[in-house]
Amino acid sequence: QLQFVESGGGLVQPGGSLRLSCVASELTLDDYTIGWFRQAPGKDHEGVSCLSSSDGITYYVDSVKGRFTISRDNAKNTVYLQMNSLKPEDTAVYYCATGLISAHAMCVQTLTLGSWGQGTQVTVSS
Repeated sequence: QLQFVESGGGLVQPGGSLRLSCVASELTLDDYTIGWFRQAPGKDHEGVSCLSSSDGITYYVDSVKGRFTISRDNAKNTVYLQMNSLKPEDTAVYYCATGLISAHAMCVQTLTLGSWGQGTQVTVSS
């Protein structure tokens, strides 16, 4: 069973930064497209950023372009999301996930493998 442990969330003021981490068990992340998704209260999961393993192509939702960066450390089987210039509308629970399709398709269509983990809460507020 796929399992992810997300961490790094917290309360931050607008304009601040956070780095989220996701450690995977029962799979090797390098074999998959990986992505970060978020869910705000009352809304569906939204693909924030995805990274293809085969060609390194990344996808970012328009609202985070230029502010967020996705990366992976294969040695640690960990994926990161560096979030800068945070805005109140970034407030959500953030989840990581894997897929077997392109980064764009995985993020736009929320086509992921397995179930969502516990996520990590990000709250941007003054």
